[in-house]
Order: sequence, then structure tokens, then C-alpha cells
Amino acid sequence: MKFISCVLKKSLIILLILCAHLCSSQIKLCTWNIANIGSSKSDENLEYIANTIKKFDVVAIQEVVPNDGGAQTIAKLADILNRKGAKWDYIVSNPTTGSKYKTERYAFLWKVAQLKKIGEAWLEAKYQLEIDREPYYCTFQYKGKNFTLSNFHAITKKLQPETEIKYFKFLPKQYSEHNLIFLGDFNCPQSHSVFGPLKGMGYKPVFQNQKTSLKKQCNGSDCLASEYDNIFINTSKVEVINTGVIHFYQDFESIQKTKEISDHIPIWATIEIK
Repeated sequence: MKFISCVLKKSLIILLILCAHLCSSQIKLCTWNIANIGSSKSDENLEYIANTIKKFDVVAIQEVVPNDGGAQTIAKLADILNRKGAKWDYIVSNPTTGSKYKTERYAFLWKVAQLKKIGEAWLEAKYQLEIDREPYYCTFQYKGKNFTLSNFHAITKKLQPETEIKYFKFLPKQYSEHNLIFLGDFNCPQSHSVFGPLKGMGYKPVFQNQKTSLKKQCNGSDCLASEYDNIFINTSKVEVINTGVIHFYQDFESIQKTKEISDHIPIWATIEIK
């Protein structure tokens, strides 16, 4: 019996090692429009944000304020994450240059043990006049395979974000050597016809019929308003293993307290690069 027990224990250990190896081949990415992230965020706010995103490997953030401590706040967030068991790095974009509406910065944070940043990150230059807050790209490598995240925050619905999203159909050809993953706040549902060309190229939305922005007031437990945030992946190059959203507003006593963090919920996907 002791011999059998020993064999079973060894078998279990082997299975756990194999499982850990298989899980490690997957990348957990998150995107979150964190409302006006800058000096207005308290230490308590940043601690909450860090606890919310610490389980991911890479996080794309929109709505980093261009001045008023935006870049410094992302640095502070990375420092908090570094005290939670994993080493993180980060990068913040220059202020968007094409904006006639509202200039912002973008940010990426990632676990250095999981991902290696390749080259320099860059703001879209060719379409900076056509796209108010031009996308921010950063290439990462995982186990020898590269992928490029395109971080984006569209103009609001009333300003017709489809008038700038329509230029995204040119980006896969423009960056043909990059495995592009488009993610962020599009202020436009994936069902809109403007995404048709991207879908035709094999870029599929990770989420369908998933509301991500918060209402001004909750109707009972119904707090979500519109299907704005999403992730578009090239299904010939990337496999989606799992997806989810974080209903973080459930942690707060009121929608007003929730919006001290953000008026959007984080969305995430676990992926494998083919």
C-alpha cells in the first residue's frame, strides 16, 4: 500500500508539473479604460487597481491623462504591482498628436518573467490626422513568438467613432510583419458594419453582446450600458483559450464610488500565439 501511495503521489506531482507547463504557454491579457488616470487617483484607488490587474501578464490602459501626473501615476501603479509577488515593467506613450478632441496617453504594463518587450513602442503616424487618439503599438515576445498590441481609445459615440475606426482596415497591410491584436475602448459595438473589413481579414472580436461601460445609475443589479470595449484577434495567428470581464463595481457601495476608479469594466482574454 505504501508503494502504491508513493507511486500515486509521484504521478500527481508529474501531472501538476505538466499542467503548469501547459498553462505557462498561455498569455493572459487585459484591457481597461481607467477613467482619467493621473494625480486624481488616490493611493487607495491605485491599490485597488493593482489588486484587480495583478493576475494578468500584460495590461493595456487607456485614458492616461497627458499632464497632471499621468505618466507618474502609471509608474506608481507599477511600483505597487512590484510589491505583490511579480516583477512588472511599464511604458507610457507620448500624448496623442492627432487629437482635435481630447489628447490622452496610453500605457502598457507587463510581467517581465512572462514577456519581453521588442523594440520601441510607437504611436500611429500615418493616420494621426484621421484618428483623433491614434493607436499605440507595442510588440512583445513570448517563447520566441511575437505579437503586437494596438492600444486604442476612440472618440465618443456622439462624435461618430466609426469615422476613424474605418482606417483600421488599412493597418494589417501596413504592419504585415506584425501579429496585430487590436484592443481598447472603441466606443462602438463590434456588430457595427465599420468592423466588417477587419472581420473579413480574419480579425474576430473576442466579445459579442458584452456591455462594458457603466450606466449613470444602476437599475437594481443592472449597471452596464454599452458594448464599447473589445479585443480583435487574427484567428489564423492567435487562439483564444478563455475570456472574461471583471464586474468590479460590485465591490463598491455606489456607482459614484465606482467611478472614482472608472466608468468602464476591465475585459480580458487568455490567448496562445500559434
